[in-house]
Amino acid sequence: MPELPGAVEEQKIEVTMSTERQLAEVRFLTVAEVATIMRVSKMTVYRMVHAGELPAIRVGRSFRVPEDEVHTYLRSSFVDTA
Repeated sequence: MPELPGAVEEQKIEVTMSTERQLAEVRFLTVAEVATIMRVSKMTVYRMVHAGELPAIRVGRSFRVPEDEVHTYLRSSFVDTA
């Protein structure tokens, strides 16, 4: 059965609106804020972003890191000691 052009457009709009809602709920942190939370230098955060260890988006000439990604990284970095 062939798809109607209007149905395809409607699907795209629903996906876009859902994505916009999700992005509106994300809290982005500056590199300085991430460094403070992690108690490391800003250079360490920049290295992590450039190495792909910490996801970030570029806004102009600066980076923004999703807050939940910082917490996810920290939770995954815990090391059990003897």
